[in-house]
Amino acid sequence: MTFNNLIPKVFYDRLQDGLDFFVGALGFEVLHRDATLAVVARDGAKAYIVESPEYAAKDRPELAIETDDIDAVHRELSARAPERLHPNLPRVIARPWGTREFAMLDPTTVCVVFREWPE
Repeated sequence: MTFNNLIPKVFYDRLQDGLDFFVGALGFEVLHRDATLAVVARDGAKAYIVESPEYAAKDRPELAIETDDIDAVHRELSARAPERLHPNLPRVIARPWGTREFAMLDPTTVCVVFREWPE
């Protein structure tokens, strides 16, 4: 028995706001979409984007995506959506715990940290 993936559910006031960030800025693809739910994925990462003004008002998460080529991810995303680079972590930096990271931030303050662990 193995756990394969932990898939977050991210709430937005408007579904389109989540799609703009995950699809437009981060390059995810839509696997499913209905009136209030979209399932988005890229490589092994997946998220459920849910329209719920009630829960969006309560929770603005910070998510992390691990990668094996942080520099390539940073080049792509900073070219795709430079305005979404997190003001506190816009460049790849080495962290005290051994990772190299940068982050993206959407207008609703959902943060996605991209992280590479040393081999």
